[in-house]
Amino acid sequence: MLVHLKELVQEASRSDYAVPAFNVFGYEDAVAVVRAAEEVEAPVILATNLAAVNHMPFPFIAPVLIEVAKAANVPVCLHLDHGKDYDYVAAAIAHGYTSVMFDGSQLPLEENIRQTKAIVKMAAEHGVSTEAEIGSVGYSDPAMGMKHAYSDPEEVRIFVEETGIDAVAVSIGTVHRMEEQGADIDFGLLHQIEARVPTPLVLHGSTGVRDDDLRRLATSRIAKVNIGTALRMAFGKTLRSEVAENPDQFDRIQLFQQPMEAVKQTALQKFSLLGLGRNASCR
Repeated sequence: MLVHLKELVQEASRSDYAVPAFNVFGYEDAVAVVRAAEEVEAPVILATNLAAVNHMPFPFIAPVLIEVAKAANVPVCLHLDHGKDYDYVAAAIAHGYTSVMFDGSQLPLEENIRQTKAIVKMAAEHGVSTEAEIGSVGYSDPAMGMKHAYSDPEEVRIFVEETGIDAVAVSIGTVHRMEEQGADIDFGLLHQIEARVPTPLVLHGSTGVRDDDLRRLATSRIAKVNIGTALRMAFGKTLRSEVAENPDQFDRIQLFQQPMEAVKQTALQKFSLLGLGRNASCR
């Protein structure tokens, strides 16, 4: 069933679990993720980033993911990850996304607040949930040219109060596109943020988080955990093996079967680490 982000994260922020937001690039990984969610009877978020939308624009990717969500027997939110500007976010809303993130984390605080407020107003008029980021979760590749800055607890408080967002992404030690689990989470900083804001918190760059830390984060006020690189590695590495082991196979539907299963198994592992098991969606 297709749902909104707000209803998922409010409950998760009060409970000992976090809802995973998996970055997907089309039908194959989206279906694999939803199958995992259905197996453990847990809610899930299907997220698309700029690379996914550049590959498959909104008029094509949105209907596919909406139908996948509607056909699911668990709550599924369709979320725009790292919306780059007002028009881009507006396009996602127009095509049926139930949640949008505006990423103004590279902007000065005042400008981030100004642009985020405009998007929150637009989204609210369409009944769409909103997420934004304060502080900045950088990238493992310096060539991306994105600054990395830990969130300042007082700035988080000001940002949340000024914008009225439904969820706030904070920077506490993770980095996007890490392939190894080597992130050092600043739990002290997280506790300071938790003490200042009631809004559900979001963690980006979670592939780089150690399993024990993910379990611990799931019991905090972190309500949404973004996971992308882990799924891409599962799909890509398995597909490479399938091609190598079956040199005469040219049917991509056949070649995709094991990569889809690898994505499902990776998603199941993340659900478990985040405290989501059978009937978790009914907590």
